[in-house]
Amino acid sequence: MLWQFDVSWQAAAIAALALFLVWVVARRSPTHRADVTGSFAREAGLILGLFSLWQLAGDLSVLRIEGAVGRGRWLWHAERLLHLPNERTIQHALLPHHWFVQFTNMYYGWLHFPSLVIFLFWVYFRHREHYASVRNAIVAITGACLLIQLIPVAPPRLVPGLGVLDTPAMYGQSVYGPIGKGVADQLSAMPSVHVGWAVLIAVVVWRLSRSRWRWIGAVHAAATFTFVATTGNHYWLDGIVSIAILAVIFEVQRRMHELRHRERATVDREGITVRSTTPA
Repeated sequence: MLWQFDVSWQAAAIAALALFLVWVVARRSPTHRADVTGSFAREAGLILGLFSLWQLAGDLSVLRIEGAVGRGRWLWHAERLLHLPNERTIQHALLPHHWFVQFTNMYYGWLHFPSLVIFLFWVYFRHREHYASVRNAIVAITGACLLIQLIPVAPPRLVPGLGVLDTPAMYGQSVYGPIGKGVADQLSAMPSVHVGWAVLIAVVVWRLSRSRWRWIGAVHAAATFTFVATTGNHYWLDGIVSIAILAVIFEVQRRMHELRHRERATVDREGITVRSTTPA
């Protein structure tokens, strides 16, 4: 049985466009209901737009699959030189625990996108003042990862000789069909969008929440980072690179925030100076 979320990038793009049109129409109405509806349509359209781009990047990368296996093998050898844990060893240690392997397959295949949607709703309704910054970070990490993924890289399970198994396929839980079909293209291993989203969720939840349950975000990030590798779909380096990209994005946002703060402070000081020197 193939677990397939069969939504093409074209269908997602059309739905996103329709939602953006709802937003444009709603902006013309002065009512509160129209404002709420328009805001929801805009943000939902953005999420579907990200999904569409993710699908499209996979379709584009499949046009140049030559060298994908070689690049995957190079990453594998680079990890051994860096003394990173061996994905094959960890995966084979888990194989006797069938229920856990099936759980990791489900976690990899189906929790990353719903968790992002739930997270965005939480930020939007509980921490609205931070929503724009969080949304922009998600767009940036997704866009950066998708640009790199235009260079196809075969995941460990598709590189002959590595001994890494396709555990979702073993249990009929694969979200992938033939090459170029499925939730996202199979040759878009580097970097990992799954890990980028999960770590972003963990960082933001830890910063914004004061709940004793905020550690769940960190657990989600750690589980995602581990399971993308143990299922045979990613190398450790795929997650490490996405985390590095996210760190750069956060640093850019921090510096831009400081710059805007200094500019506002300068304007305020100049305004005070003008008022104090104006004759009564």
